Amino acid sequence: MQSVSELELPELDYTDPGLRGERMHETLNRLAGESWLASSELGWYFVLEREAASHFLRSREVVFPAAAVADAFGITEGPLSDAIRRNLIATEGDDHRRLRNLVNPAFNSRRADALRDVMREHLAALWAPLTAGEGSCEFVGSFAKWYPSLMIATVVGAPAEDAERLHGWATEFQRQFDPAAIAADRDAIEAAIVEFGDYAGALISRRRSDPADDLVSTLLTATHEGDTLSDDECLNLIMNVLAGGVDTTQAQLAQAVRLFAAHPDQWRLLAERPELVPAAVEEVLRFEPITPFTARMTVEEVAYRDVTIPAGTVLMVCTFSSNRDPETISRPLDFDITADRGRAKPMTFGAGIHNCLGANLARAELQEALAFLAPRMRDLELDGEVEYGSIAGVYGLERLPVRFSPTPG
Repeated sequence: MQSVSELELPELDYTDPGLRGERMHETLNRLAGESWLASSELGWYFVLEREAASHFLRSREVVFPAAAVADAFGITEGPLSDAIRRNLIATEGDDHRRLRNLVNPAFNSRRADALRDVMREHLAALWAPLTAGEGSCEFVGSFAKWYPSLMIATVVGAPAEDAERLHGWATEFQRQFDPAAIAADRDAIEAAIVEFGDYAGALISRRRSDPADDLVSTLLTATHEGDTLSDDECLNLIMNVLAGGVDTTQAQLAQAVRLFAAHPDQWRLLAERPELVPAAVEEVLRFEPITPFTARMTVEEVAYRDVTIPAGTVLMVCTFSSNRDPETISRPLDFDITADRGRAKPMTFGAGIHNCLGANLARAELQEALAFLAPRMRDLELDGEVEYGSIAGVYGLERLPVRFSPTPG
């Protein structure tokens, strides 16, 4: 048995600001071809192979390291500390099982499907201004940003005019998982948490006396074996939904449109064969996951593949390379919505007990968006340079200029 620190491993420069776009693809494809594990100057290790990634995402010997990051920055009390430690992804054991048992029914596929008509209404409203132009737009700011924000407003029972505020809060909440953001802008993150706490608290109070067909009412009435959620637990879960359901879908939709602009034959095929939409969404999730890395930390010494990994070691599970594992996926480097990927589902939503709570809703939103846009946004192509966001956290796009031939659909 050999210690992980004694292994000769390829190194990934995770903090390199140029590690995005095609350069990220080339780097991770190369590293995954060399080893199932890579090191870094941060002292973290990157898990690059699908089987190993699945093992560590499902293992009870590792946890999401949010609390450890908070401790390292001296965040031991206050709104940010509470938000980090009460986040669903940071809970373990019986506490996690209890919460998932209570909330899982609110996020099943049937509930996501019930929202599809509303998704189409929001899509039509966002599309209307684009048909009046000359067939070009900056897709992130004019479309991708607003669609999930409007949907989250619908889901939680907030007015549509509050979508912009919800987007702003969601953006700040996501930064609680970025050590650099915590160091630089802790006050702004905490302010957003407090503001949203007041806003969501008012929603909860209103739904206690006037229930409706929305997530807040569903959580307030959720039961499992006689157990229910407290108001504080409801508020934290709503915050989790906001943090996990806006930036992520925005980023994945923008990456999808970028991919199709680069593969016009696939976009034309999707417009001609709408039955391919579910497969197209799965291919987008596989090819360009907007969570290319998922952090875990060992809580005890772990032995895996004749390698010992000390307690307190940060493991960055690479969903990007796991989604392209040649051992389980045929033609993994090809973007092809007609390819038979077998049972190798994308690992973009995680695996094990901490798989993404909102996966059904995200898939439905992406399916409806691609089904709506493909027949209407003909001749899609890039209209300038794409500006990529950071691979740390949610890997989105800052700008996506495109041009197209608008058609009625």
